[in-house]
Amino acid sequence: MSTPSAPDAEQAYRHLRVEQEGSALVVTIDRPKALNALAGELVDELQDVLARAGAALADGWPFRAVILTGAGGKAFVAGADIREMSAMSPDEAQEYSRRMHRLTLDLERLPVPVVAAVDGYALGGGCELALACDVVFASEAARFGQPEVSLGLVPGFGGSVRLQQRVGPGMARELIFTGRRIDAAEALRIGLVNRVLADRESLLEAARETVELIARQAPTAVANAKLTLGAVAALPTEDGLAVEAASFRDAFTTDDSRAGRAAFLAKETPSFPGR
Repeated sequence: MSTPSAPDAEQAYRHLRVEQEGSALVVTIDRPKALNALAGELVDELQDVLARAGAALADGWPFRAVILTGAGGKAFVAGADIREMSAMSPDEAQEYSRRMHRLTLDLERLPVPVVAAVDGYALGGGCELALACDVVFASEAARFGQPEVSLGLVPGFGGSVRLQQRVGPGMARELIFTGRRIDAAEALRIGLVNRVLADRESLLEAARETVELIARQAPTAVANAKLTLGAVAALPTEDGLAVEAASFRDAFTTDDSRAGRAAFLAKETPSFPGR
């Protein structure tokens, strides 16, 4: 990323790699010996990346989407760090849950789409991290699940809420009550993922192609659409339509909207100013 507020060569992370590839900011969780488990230090690093990314986006559009993936070929994120959790008091566990809630909410509030590229295990906290992303692509090797009940626990990083929103209450209850793992094909069938690709290379290529398609659109419109979709998700229909109408009105105040409408009438490719 090219702005001073964004991660750069001076901002090294122990458990993350952050690179810009075309229009995408690619964030790779790089703790493969622990199957990319969500240790506290890793959570802090992810929070820092999102804060810097948000600051960079406030100054312009240095990237148009985030791709979140895991290193090592075995896991996206295999879950929470059980070794760390084993020493937690109940109050410490609650604060750990709240830290992850803040992280996942920050993913949802980022004004660009976030694409999860899942290869290998996405269990427990890893599944919950993917659920906080806007789009989930999976390789055929991906495996999803909420196995907390096998540890005498319940989902604590948003799964109780977002899994129901993604796959419906019946399927969410079955997956949480049984703790069973599902493969990529079943995840696609129930709506947990958007697409399944053959392997990691195809997975990342599909994610990059999607980002470049997003990058052709008006940045303010994509940001407003993401904000609107999040705002209406849990609302009754009539309330949601009121939010949509207000968002539709706001879109007409942007230079991007004026440029897009003018280009359409002139049969030209629009050039969006990003404001």
